[in-house]
Amino acid sequence: MVSIKSKEEIKKMKIAGEVLGQALQFLKKMIQPGINCQKLDEEFLKFITERNCQSNFYGYYDYPAHICISINEQLIHGIPQNRVLRNGDLVSIDTGCIYEGYHADAAITVICGDYVNPLHKKLVEDTQKSLQLAIEQVRAGVRIGTISATVQKFIEENGFQLPTDFAGHGIGTSMHEDPLIPNTGIPNTGMRLQAGMTICIEPMVQISTSKTITASDGWTVSSADNSMAAHFEHTILVTEEGCEILTLLKD
Repeated sequence: MVSIKSKEEIKKMKIAGEVLGQALQFLKKMIQPGINCQKLDEEFLKFITERNCQSNFYGYYDYPAHICISINEQLIHGIPQNRVLRNGDLVSIDTGCIYEGYHADAAITVICGDYVNPLHKKLVEDTQKSLQLAIEQVRAGVRIGTISATVQKFIEENGFQLPTDFAGHGIGTSMHEDPLIPNTGIPNTGMRLQAGMTICIEPMVQISTSKTITASDGWTVSSADNSMAAHFEHTILVTEEGCEILTLLKD
């Protein structure tokens, strides 16, 4: 069931979103060659705990960490390992937090270090741009299919691939709520957004295949052909006139 948030609920979600945006900006600056992935997980937990928030990833369906770190061909749900990042790695961090029972969820992809492969750079930039274009469509009365089609059109026009097994979602007192927000769709179809809804839009993009495989750990999803992947996500409040991004990255 889709929930419409009250002013008090929105206030709590804004706090969760602000802390999460700050935390992701903090981690983004830490993503340099030589950093250990487990260190990023530890620092994230410390950051949000100091700001009166809790992790919503740890223990979720028994997930064993506080952030997902997916590297290179890994698309989503990578578990932080005792692994050191290298120059040129594509590093996707997907994570969230809870403030007084209300959730925020967001993801970024960062190229580690100063080595930049032009195709990988375009993948990251186009994935982020597709999210921005989708967010520009959000306002009360718009149908979900229009948001989904916006992502699909831009990504496919730029020659990349969209896995269809994963999607965005509603969010509130649970990390995943109705409605589902796919990354492919038909304009002017599906549920109409209402003011007070809170949703997560999250393009997940691969270079040369839409197919994925899941590792033996039961979590890490990678491209089936080992091509690079990128992932961006924001938690968004729907308003009558447009929307408000609750998880903006801030210093």
